[in-house]
Amino acid sequence: MIHRAVLFLALALGLGTQLTSATEVLVNNTEGKLCLYANLKVNFSVAYEAVGDKNATAVFSLPDAVLTNGSSCANSSSTLRLSFGQGHSWTMTFSKGVQNYQADSVSVDLNLADAAVFPNATSNETMSVTVNVNATNLSKADLGTCYSCNSQDVIREGGVSQTLWSVLIQAFVANGSKSQEITSCAADVPITPSPAPTNASTAAPTTAVAPTTPIPTPTLPTPTTGKYHVTTGVNSTACLMADFGLSIGFKIQGQLQKMNLEPNGTNASGTCGVNSSQLVLSNPTATLVFTFVNETAKFRLHAVTVNITTGSGQQFYSENTNLSLWVASVGSSYMCNKEQSYNISESLALHTFDLHVQPFAVASGKFSTAEECFLDSDLSFLVPIAVGVALSFLIILVLISYLIGRRKSRTGYQSV
Repeated sequence: MIHRAVLFLALALGLGTQLTSATEVLVNNTEGKLCLYANLKVNFSVAYEAVGDKNATAVFSLPDAVLTNGSSCANSSSTLRLSFGQGHSWTMTFSKGVQNYQADSVSVDLNLADAAVFPNATSNETMSVTVNVNATNLSKADLGTCYSCNSQDVIREGGVSQTLWSVLIQAFVANGSKSQEITSCAADVPITPSPAPTNASTAAPTTAVAPTTPIPTPTLPTPTTGKYHVTTGVNSTACLMADFGLSIGFKIQGQLQKMNLEPNGTNASGTCGVNSSQLVLSNPTATLVFTFVNETAKFRLHAVTVNITTGSGQQFYSENTNLSLWVASVGSSYMCNKEQSYNISESLALHTFDLHVQPFAVASGKFSTAEECFLDSDLSFLVPIAVGVALSFLIILVLISYLIGRRKSRTGYQSV
């Protein structure tokens, strides 16, 4: 079988900076005609055991270089298999009915011996997880159409969390040409209210209903300060240090929700590099990834990725890979004891308390001299003074203009 993959994915394998490009894959049959098309985004969050009896989490996405060996197109079943990295693969199977087709399963094979993805893993075996996806957003599509689902769909099984979105797939392509017709998933279809009856004589009596008001979001207490440190080995000292209390505000379907990150039960892992370091915080309900970069002897927080499962089972995912926060000189640390609020995206805000972070050049497991944020500096008190002086000057200017105006109006009229 002839296979051809055209890739537009700019997501880095391992714990690198995550972007939001998509992977486009075209699989041809023995006649060289297109038989299976896929364009989708997939992020992975994998829990594994690290050296020192520690729990670690690897967060990564499909890489640039994938192979489609093992993909196949048959009359009633098709398989899309993407191999990447050092022994990893992602597979989706499809079946065809009389009038439609559907995804049946998603399988992931991950090589724990790949130290670039799973640093300090205690096992060198392959982690394999297969999930029946009939109950997810990956529902049936009409034959001759592309299945489309822009909504996020999170699949969890065996310590592996997969987030799929911006999915466009057509299995069983006819005549070698991808269809322009779309079958949308249920999550993308807006719910429209039923029209009111037009016949007044047969209309059922109605009852007035008070307008629904948003559920007020409870005020959370100040979050507990956690000490989140990354080490490269069992007996090594920390190479990345971050102490802070964190409150997270996020919107799901327009409803604002808040949560505090509790240090107890939150595992810290990540990587330390010369030009890029990453802190991964994970617990049973949330995974947060903070990516720092070292540029021209200055470090900054460059990217934030947040994945949350609410108590009601709703999924939230947001990221920003174009940040410039917590800037300080390499060899120093960044500190801000006052509360700081950051709008990471339209649906995500982070609030930090007692922040102290150093992602590079950590010596002896201790913070270096801190560069303070403006709110903590001695100059911050000058801001209200400057504002007060400016307002006073403005008031005086208005008063002078008023007096001059009145004087001119009096001299404008002379007795005859």
